[in-house]
Amino acid sequence: MKLEGNLSKLLITCDKEGAAQYSLKLGDKEETLNDKLGQKITLTFQGAINCVTCQAPLKKTYNNGSCYKCFITLAQNDHCIFKPETCHFHLGTCRQTVWGEKNCFREHCLYLSNSSQLKVGITKYYKRINRWLDQGASQGIVLATVKNRIQSGLLEVFLKDFLQDKTNWRKMLQGKPELLDLKEIAKEYKNKICQEFNFAKISEDEPVSLSYPVEKYPEKVSSYSFDKQPKIEDCLMGIKGQYLILEKGVINLKKFSGYFVSIEI
Repeated sequence: MKLEGNLSKLLITCDKEGAAQYSLKLGDKEETLNDKLGQKITLTFQGAINCVTCQAPLKKTYNNGSCYKCFITLAQNDHCIFKPETCHFHLGTCRQTVWGEKNCFREHCLYLSNSSQLKVGITKYYKRINRWLDQGASQGIVLATVKNRIQSGLLEVFLKDFLQDKTNWRKMLQGKPELLDLKEIAKEYKNKICQEFNFAKISEDEPVSLSYPVEKYPEKVSSYSFDKQPKIEDCLMGIKGQYLILEKGVINLKKFSGYFVSIEI
């Protein structure tokens, strides 16, 4: 298998049992990765980088693949994407009104997930499974749904007084977390939401369990970087979240979105 093109995030789906299915698309070719475990992989950065949005050539990327112009002008890169409670659409200052209406004014959810530890997060409701897969979460459950992104951000800020909102990616890549009774744990936080917010609809969704194709987890996590090592040759031991787990290190392919690489397995 040989692919060449600009990198983007790994494509992930899951089967009915919650097993993550990975594929990688470069150029006009797409290849599955689950069946490549245990094989030697060679990743070579060819020296060129292109903006993932406008394809402009650049030397440095911002926010996983954007050029500086797209970073400071596109709504998808605005500060309110990272802190949704600061949404300023109602002030008439959204960078892209149509984009904001399409993406921020649709059903969102507040959830608990278990990747490295219990954490709280938000996402569009229909993308919840993909969000958990991207994080490398082994479990997830929806606490509540709301009508738009700013409302989900207000809920998240409230629960951040009680819960972590970040994944410890090193710990996530070192093995499976201890399984939690998410359904029981969720009851406590659903009650807190009910007491504070009348715009949230408490979810009755069941917990979701997810698994990943990993033959061996690293005892110590070290990272590969195309900026420091343009050519990487190693054995593919697993895939979790957006990371390839190699025998001697890991690499987050999403981090290098826009980099022109060749991959041979």
